[in-house]
Amino acid sequence: MSHPLRPISDSDLDDLHRRLAATRRPRLPQGVGWERGTDADLLANLLETWRHRYDWRTHEARILSLPWEVVGAGDRALRVVHQRAAIPDAPVVILLHGWPDSVLRFERVLHLLDDVHVVVPALPGFPFAFELTKPGMTSVVMASLVANAMQALGHDRYVVSAGDFGADVAEQLAVMHPDRIAALHLTNISPLHAVFADRSTLDPDELCYLETVAVWNRKEGGYIAQQSTKPHTVAPGLMDSPAGLAAWLVEKLRSWSDGSFSEDDLLTWISVYWFTGTIGTSFAPYIEFVPPAPYVQTPTVLSAFAHDIKLAPREFASRFVNVQEFIEHENGGHFAAWEQPERYAEDLRRAIAWGHPSLA
Repeated sequence: MSHPLRPISDSDLDDLHRRLAATRRPRLPQGVGWERGTDADLLANLLETWRHRYDWRTHEARILSLPWEVVGAGDRALRVVHQRAAIPDAPVVILLHGWPDSVLRFERVLHLLDDVHVVVPALPGFPFAFELTKPGMTSVVMASLVANAMQALGHDRYVVSAGDFGADVAEQLAVMHPDRIAALHLTNISPLHAVFADRSTLDPDELCYLETVAVWNRKEGGYIAQQSTKPHTVAPGLMDSPAGLAAWLVEKLRSWSDGSFSEDDLLTWISVYWFTGTIGTSFAPYIEFVPPAPYVQTPTVLSAFAHDIKLAPREFASRFVNVQEFIEHENGGHFAAWEQPERYAEDLRRAIAWGHPSLA
């Protein structure tokens, strides 16, 4: 059987290098660093590394070596990483990524979870997924696709671990299929809860949290405004320019993390968007949003990593999900499974214990 993924062609690599060589560096005021977005000097150095020293083939070989499978057919098909445990009746875990990342968010935790079955779907519109050609790919639709894929793989009950937009999908899954979802492990609740929350029911601390979110959105949320209103305006420039794509992504990878990304890490995460051509379709969750799921009864372990964005306090999160444990970490950020894989895996195992009390 052929491999679910194909290596990038030499012509695509040559095209990238030609574009990098022809990069026009923008004329910008000097000495502002990261104050106005991606630092121009860091970007220039990163592009030089991408062109001259970065070896895509090494990282590609590692990505291709993951246990990929295709589940479903037609517009219902998903590519997934499916790591099977040696024991057939071992617990099952599904890991859901967000933006601006991919299944690679979870690459560093896979070896820490070799005693459970692990499924990591490439969510539609994101790197490694099949091409997204139609509108309407909401968190509800994604949850349905994921549930169908899990059933096709023979997994009837499982723990869902997620962050960023993956948390929206996880919450929808738990509401749609409460009999299948044993527990949740989240690094954030859906950010849409802050948008749709009934302020008249909130206490002063929760209202203060919403104001903090509002301030963050004014200072840092320009990308949300663009991606949730006119994503097709910005997509061509990012799709056509590796420098533009790198600037768009590296700002988030740097500012939302605790500094755990090396140059090679950054370039690999950026390269998978470049070579798969998915930056435009990865914006779908921002413009295809639906109201968040109602209260989720499923037992939930919530991990709060100190350098993450818009961390919701336990009191606020508990209005929307059934928080059994709220675990705070001094290190790690938005991509915690990559940045702090051991801590992430430990918290996930707490959720597995809630879903499977006999294993606790």
